[in-house]
Amino acid sequence: MAESVAPPEFDPRCPSSDMPVQIGGKWTGMVVRCLQSGPRRFTELREPLRGVTPKVLTETLRAMERDGLVTRTVHDENPPRVEYALTPLGRSLVPLIDAARAWSEEHLPDLLRARETYEP
Repeated sequence: MAESVAPPEFDPRCPSSDMPVQIGGKWTGMVVRCLQSGPRRFTELREPLRGVTPKVLTETLRAMERDGLVTRTVHDENPPRVEYALTPLGRSLVPLIDAARAWSEEHLPDLLRARETYEP
């Protein structure tokens, strides 16, 4: 089983939606982070991603599957068990997300300050 994803990594105060670099939708990068240590079930993804609704998470996972970033595996059990895992293409996003996160940690305060003072 994959190691647990610490919910504090996705603190609701995190200004990730303000980040100038986004890969896919708002939640895609966070889903990649959740799956980088191994496959997870839908409910295991919802736990650390507290701000996402089931509908939006479903839409995000479907878009990621369509784009070849994740695989969806249905296990023939009762009840059925579905797991999501990163593909090699999805895994290739990890260094980009890490770089964007590092950039954001260093520069986001300046970016937000610039937005506050911007007058069109």
